[in-house]
Amino acid sequence: MKTYRDEAIVLRSYDIGEADRVITLLTRQYGKVRGVAKGVRKTKSRFGGRLEPFSMVDVQLYRGKTLDTITQVEILNQYGRTIVRSYDAYTAASAIVELADRLHPEESEADAEQFALLHGALHAIATDAHAPELVLNSYMLRAMAFAGWALSVFECARCGENGPHHALSIHVGGAVCENCRPPGATIPTVETWQLLGALLAGDWTIADVSLPPARKASGAIIAAYVQWHLERQVKSLRLIRPE
Repeated sequence: MKTYRDEAIVLRSYDIGEADRVITLLTRQYGKVRGVAKGVRKTKSRFGGRLEPFSMVDVQLYRGKTLDTITQVEILNQYGRTIVRSYDAYTAASAIVELADRLHPEESEADAEQFALLHGALHAIATDAHAPELVLNSYMLRAMAFAGWALSVFECARCGENGPHHALSIHVGGAVCENCRPPGATIPTVETWQLLGALLAGDWTIADVSLPPARKASGAIIAAYVQWHLERQVKSLRLIRPE
C-alpha cells in the first residue's frame, strides 16, 4: 500500500529545503520511519506544531523512493508542551529520544516493547510521575535490556553465579563475582546496587526514595554502560544535571 497510517512518537527533526522538514518517527506497527513534512516551516502550515519532538501523534504517510511524505497528522499527546517548561525534564526527554533513535536502525521492524517503553517514559516525565533523571536511567536500563544488552545486576555477568555481588565491570557487563572480577572493577555502594536493581525492574517504591549519592552513582554507571555498548556517545547525556 502506498499510503499507511500509524501511531508514532516524534524523535527528532531537521530542516530541508526552504520550508520542509524531515521528521524521524518511531511508529507502533512499522518501526522507525522518516517522513518529509512539506511546508511545515511556513506560518500557515496545516501541520502547525504537531510534529515537535516528544509528541505522540496519529500520522498518515505516503511511501516514497527515499523518504516517505507526511500527509496527515493528529495529536494524541503533546508531551513537549509540558516537558519544555523544565530544564531537567527537557534534557532527560532529549536523552531518551536520542537513545531510542540510536537503538532503532533505519527501516527497523516494529518493536512493541520498545514503543511502549518510550511512550511510558515520556508520559512519566510529562506528568511529573517521578524525577526526570530516574525516569531516564530506568528507560536506558530497560531499553538496553530489550535490545539484548541487559546490565547484569543480580548475577555475575561472566559466569552467571547468583549474587549479590560487590564488584561491577562495565566491560564485562555488570556485576562480577570474586572469581570473575577483572582488574579495574569498581565497588558501588549497597544503596547504588539497590537503585540499579529497582530501576531495571521498574520498582518505583524503592527508586523514588533513593538518595542523591546513589542516584548520581547509578546514573554514571548506566551512562557509561549504554555508551560502551553503543560505541558512540549519547550527546544529550552531557546536559543532564545530577540531583
